[in-house]
Amino acid sequence: MSIKRIVSFLPSATELLYEFGVQDNLYGVTHECGYPAEASLKLQVIDSVINSDKLTSKEIDTMTCQLINDKKDIFTLNEKNIIEANPDLIISQETCEVCAAYTDQVSKAVKILEKKPILHSIDPHNLQEIIDSVTELGKILEKETKAKEIIDSLEKRIQIVKKIQNNNRPKVLAIEWIEPFFTAGHWVPEMIHIAGGNNMISKIGEHSRRLDIQEIIESDPDIIIMMPCGFDTKRTILEYNNILKKNKNWNSLKAVKNNQIFAVDANSFFSKPSIRTIEGLEILAKIIQPNKFENIKITKDSFSQIC
Repeated sequence: MSIKRIVSFLPSATELLYEFGVQDNLYGVTHECGYPAEASLKLQVIDSVINSDKLTSKEIDTMTCQLINDKKDIFTLNEKNIIEANPDLIISQETCEVCAAYTDQVSKAVKILEKKPILHSIDPHNLQEIIDSVTELGKILEKETKAKEIIDSLEKRIQIVKKIQNNNRPKVLAIEWIEPFFTAGHWVPEMIHIAGGNNMISKIGEHSRRLDIQEIIESDPDIIIMMPCGFDTKRTILEYNNILKKNKNWNSLKAVKNNQIFAVDANSFFSKPSIRTIEGLEILAKIIQPNKFENIKITKDSFSQIC
């Protein structure tokens, strides 16, 4: 079947479709598909019930938990727009129901579409699976040569970071949510390890989970990296200053006392299983081993030392 009309329920898939050069075949995206910028001009088929721009971390968490407990949708399907998009292919994911349109929205879309599309789920939990997702989508799009070019470039960048390693690995804790605290799971622990750190608390491939301040104190990290899911660097610093800056227990941490607290642009480089996680790896390398990676080029404002 020739793929001429594509709908993406997943921002990382949208990014990859542009990388493949098939954006003219992309007829529907989500409210979160903002990279590259022109993706936001596409027909929007998915929206969120939660307006995270106007809520605090705690309010977002409370509302999300309430919706899940009540078995209500976090995301809504725009039925008019999905019918207009009329896709041959829908790309979705199953990694996290909080982060992207989940199985229910795919099922609803299929039910109302007369022409039943191909369904492709991208569900990575580590860097290799992110790279494998490029190969899989390349096959579906009949873009195997382009997929190999993308993968070769990504693997070369990973190897550059892998080659330069610290003998004395600092203990690094990545935090995915501030109020309440959540660990950073999935691919992030692996990224920290490759970048030269000793990842604390979470394990490669595991889902993110809640943790409390006592767990953080006991892990005694040398470096703490704040990467709230979906937030950029500026928003993360704002949340940090509002919630943690005057917290007595937090300020007792060694990493805080040594000014080793960093905010990163999680929305762009860490929260999604996209090929841009490789730049996230490079960002971590600059944070964890600044003297060894000072010449590596990364996106402006992709991280900041906040303490």
